[in-house]
Amino acid sequence: MSGSPVDEARLRRLLGGADLAWLVERVRRRLERGQPLTGAVSLAAPSPAERAAAERLLGRAPGAGRALTVRLDAVEAVLVGSGVSPEGLEAAVAVLTGPVAVLREVRRSEEEAWEEAYAPLFLLAEELPAYAAWAVRVREDGLVRRLARTPAAARPLVEQTVRVLRELPVAPPRSLSVFAAEVLGSAHALDDGTPGATLALSGARALTGRPDGAGAAWRRAAWASVGLLRDDVSSTVLTLNLRGTRALDWMTDAGEPCVLTLRQLARRPLRTAPPVVHVCENPAVLSAAADRHGPDARPLVCVQGQPSAAALALLASLHGLGAAFRYHGDFDWGGLRIATTLSGHVPWRPWRYRADDYRAAVAAAGSDLRPLDGKPAPSPWDPDLALALAEHALRVEEEAVVDALLADLAG
Repeated sequence: MSGSPVDEARLRRLLGGADLAWLVERVRRRLERGQPLTGAVSLAAPSPAERAAAERLLGRAPGAGRALTVRLDAVEAVLVGSGVSPEGLEAAVAVLTGPVAVLREVRRSEEEAWEEAYAPLFLLAEELPAYAAWAVRVREDGLVRRLARTPAAARPLVEQTVRVLRELPVAPPRSLSVFAAEVLGSAHALDDGTPGATLALSGARALTGRPDGAGAAWRRAAWASVGLLRDDVSSTVLTLNLRGTRALDWMTDAGEPCVLTLRQLARRPLRTAPPVVHVCENPAVLSAAADRHGPDARPLVCVQGQPSAAALALLASLHGLGAAFRYHGDFDWGGLRIATTLSGHVPWRPWRYRADDYRAAVAAAGSDLRPLDGKPAPSPWDPDLALALAEHALRVEEEAVVDALLADLAG
């Protein structure tokens, strides 16, 4: 080591052999913990070679006990007295194993680095209080640490996220990839699965209050809630007799079903909403309502199974304009799950979708129903409904009760 008072060649002959590696490791561990190099260290089951090496180091047998015990002050005295390491044992170990960092200081330094990495989040929270609770939560729940692993990687991730969140919500809505290119310099910076997308979407949800979820449709809806559109034309929702845009008014006057894309809903939001909107699960119900009632049918939205991002965006818009919802779905376990998912996004009341309605449908259908299969699901709006499904073990699709539904939809 250039400029070191340690005689490295002699030191390695004296203390650097494999048979004294355990001693050097114990000393280094003490240094890392900030402990003094005093007292003794022991090796429980030494080999003859390890005993001989300790004897050569100290110039005498270290003891006759079963364990090998070496006093650190004796080693220090040998190193200093021989001139091998005038600055003692600590300097010798640093030459043999590299610089020693005290773990307590390392941890403190690392925590300071993490706090510095989080700093942009809290500056954002001061400027935009809507993010304040979220900023505290992502620090406490470890999301940033899981995504970035180190403070050095966390700082640019946090700064990128802050740049995104400062721009939200976006109005009028825009393409997510175009937005990412303009704000972050890369059209793929907010692609699914990237740390930037995960953290930014977490902040976006804090801004809008959207519930937890998973899957591509949920992510599309969450981004759309702040005006950023992913795949904005393939996500659609089927409607009948809604008004609020010129296109919807025209289709309602004709009494014809209308397919709305997520892009249309974001760029041309509805201006008005009826007091009550009925919601069904299957397109056959909406088609039958158009056939029977035409422009006189009550406003109806069809979610077509699990609600799409477009369906959720439409229902959220209608709810914001004051509409109340009446929901009906298939009487099966899948239908119950769809209804429960929907209730996590907008409030609704059951529309002929209670236990008594199911029992009446089973009685009316006789032997024409298929057996119920799949994993059971709850029905929080009417717990007796799930019990009734389990009791009868028969599925009743909406088409089987369409006449009763159409009677309710007569305007």
